[in-house]
Amino acid sequence: MTQTIAPRVRTLVLLLLAAACALLAGAGPASAHAALTGSDPREGAVVDKAPAQVSLTFSESVSMDDDSLRVLDPKGKRVDDGKPSGTGGTTYSVKLHAGLPDGTYTVTYQVVSADSHPVSGAYTFSVGAPSETSVTVSGQGAGGGFVGGLYGVGRYVSYAGFAVLVGGAAFVLACWPRGSGVRVVQRFVVSGWLSLTAATLLLLLLRGSYTGSGKVADVFDLGLLGEVLQTKAGAALVSRLLLLAAAALFIAVLFGAYDKREDEERRDLTFGLAVGGSVVAVGLAATWAMSEHASVGLQAGLAMPVDVVHLIAVATWLGGLTALLVALYRGPADTPVPALAVSRFSRVAFGSVIALVVTGTYQSWRQLGSWTAFTDTRYGQLLLVKIGLVAVLVGVAYFSRRWTAQLAEATPAVARSAAARRAEKGEKGAGKASTKASGNASAKAGAKAGTKASGNAKVAEKGSGTAKGSGTAKGAGGSQRAAQLARQRAAVDAARQKRQRDADPNRFGLRRSVLAEAGIAVVLLVVTTVLTQTEPGRTEEEAKAAGTSSAGSSAPATGAVTLDMPFDTGSQNGKGVVRVELDPARVGVNDLHLYVERPDGTAFDIPEVKVALTQKAKDIGPLPVAPDHITTGHWSASGVQIPMAGDWEVAVTVRTSDIDQVTISKNTQIG
Repeated sequence: MTQTIAPRVRTLVLLLLAAACALLAGAGPASAHAALTGSDPREGAVVDKAPAQVSLTFSESVSMDDDSLRVLDPKGKRVDDGKPSGTGGTTYSVKLHAGLPDGTYTVTYQVVSADSHPVSGAYTFSVGAPSETSVTVSGQGAGGGFVGGLYGVGRYVSYAGFAVLVGGAAFVLACWPRGSGVRVVQRFVVSGWLSLTAATLLLLLLRGSYTGSGKVADVFDLGLLGEVLQTKAGAALVSRLLLLAAAALFIAVLFGAYDKREDEERRDLTFGLAVGGSVVAVGLAATWAMSEHASVGLQAGLAMPVDVVHLIAVATWLGGLTALLVALYRGPADTPVPALAVSRFSRVAFGSVIALVVTGTYQSWRQLGSWTAFTDTRYGQLLLVKIGLVAVLVGVAYFSRRWTAQLAEATPAVARSAAARRAEKGEKGAGKASTKASGNASAKAGAKAGTKASGNAKVAEKGSGTAKGSGTAKGAGGSQRAAQLARQRAAVDAARQKRQRDADPNRFGLRRSVLAEAGIAVVLLVVTTVLTQTEPGRTEEEAKAAGTSSAGSSAPATGAVTLDMPFDTGSQNGKGVVRVELDPARVGVNDLHLYVERPDGTAFDIPEVKVALTQKAKDIGPLPVAPDHITTGHWSASGVQIPMAGDWEVAVTVRTSDIDQVTISKNTQIG
């Protein structure tokens, strides 16, 4: 029976790892949890004179240092004083140098949001008129790269370790006290403690580089580590390490003094361990609640304790489920998991699910804010996946409860059968003992009757000495042989007990259903961890609304614009049509495509073509555009800056020979 189970276990584990890797690959760097909702000057704006300062407004409070907000001129030289000042924690400004010349300036920012996630971005504005700029902003966002990947791994391992530690200990205390003496259960819980401790140390070392430069060398910068310890996230990680020291003492008592106590004494110690373990578990969960999503936004005072309950419920359910799976598959044959322990865990899991539903509903309302956010935001989509996984997990748990009930009903019959076998063995043993006693009595009587009165004393003495030496040698060899036979008998008995245990159809069905539950739980834990790194739907929608409002007041998108302009330079083959396509025809960066065709629609090349954009109402322009030749009759230019919405004149100069050229124009509404 076990030979048929093992391939299935390996296959399911590989599938779970593949699913987890797919989710991890799609997670990417941690998303920004504080969004830029406003700026002055705004993105893409063209101002008449240089501003005295640049201001940024975020959707939630952020923290900055001297290099968090920078303003660069067209040559990439820094033109700010490097000392951002904040108002209310959401708006920060930096003063600019006096007398800045005309041109395009780049604003870059890299801050840390109140929920401990790094946020970065950049935009441009122009003084007088747009110009070329040598500034290139890296496409890698904050929290990315190798350090960001390691930090993400540390987060996943820390959540998994917390679930294993809390859930495994709760399973032993509340469901199976005798499991404290089972070696595989002990190793399982200790592995959770080790994983959480190692991940916390890793996160603490990586934190400074993760929210800053992203360089591996900065991981070992003690000065940067000192700065991290003064932040909210750093204090939470240090607190977690201190609580893990208390957790180590709890584990030592659970698998030491608690395991060695008798049942009556164990009950007295259970209460103390339950209270102490609960305090440690709540403290560990609070280190996440006080430094991430729950600590900012709406009703933070209520959200943090709700988040603590949510985390503990997840750990109790998923960690306890995995502990049960380990005990069912890897536990010793002479100490099987009793039906009573499975029934107790079923009740604990049901209570955890109720807590998850209540706290999860509140968290969903708080983080989403609207029904449309379920489908329109990444956070909402992941939350739908999580809800679906919980529903499937509850369905599988229903079948586990059925197997548990059948196992409980079968237990008395199995016990009676075992008692009958022991009684039968006892009768056979008594018969053998009676026969042996009778034989010994007959032998003793014969010895007395056959005793000889004389004998050779010397021969008897030599024989006695020889027999004594031989008996000593045989005694030592017999002792080793007896120990070897005892080990063989123990191994045979253990194998027989395991075969009998695995042959029980009810227990086999329970193991399969628990394995399925654990598999779904692994994916659920991965999705939950990804959710903690994803921008909440409410914040994402607020940022979209702010961006739409800003664009609506200055540059509403109208889609691509296509202009057809006939031309005639007066020379041979000097007639044709110029088609200009501007996409997306709004304030900011645009792509321009220009096509030249003969009157019959065939494409042809000309020596030169130029484009200029002018807004006469605001006295802006002409802004020259020099498109590159792509193929026959096709020119293109990318990065065309439209600084302001309004009625723009698009002028095209066409030269068909050394002396023949013409300029044609059309007006269009952009933005």
